[in-house]
Amino acid sequence: MVAAFFFYYKYKFSEYKFVNFEKIVLYTQTDIFEPKKDKYYLLLFSSRMSDLNKLIQKIPKDAPILAVDIYQKRKNYPNVIYTTAGINTIIKLIQYLNIYEVPVVVRIKRYHKKLYKQDSPIEVIK
Repeated sequence: MVAAFFFYYKYKFSEYKFVNFEKIVLYTQTDIFEPKKDKYYLLLFSSRMSDLNKLIQKIPKDAPILAVDIYQKRKNYPNVIYTTAGINTIIKLIQYLNIYEVPVVVRIKRYHKKLYKQDSPIEVIK
């Protein structure tokens, strides 16, 4: 029983991905994003396809929302850290997190300095 629990825990730990902000560069309207909080909701969406107002209503408010616009518009949005990235960075992030549909949200939690670990399953927002 203990061995089963150990292997399940190890599987669950390895199932979630890390997001390293030393390797992923996100741009805010005027600067490069530097993580300061211990938790974020990472939202990947397209401002051409989705209304951000409707999306953020479906995300819990217990951590800041880090919105990555794959349409690459740079906006100033209240109560949201609105970011964009180069297309190569966006593709790497989508492939690494195994995202097949947008908009999606995932909670990430600081693991070490700029290294964050996925803290929830990836959820497609409908």
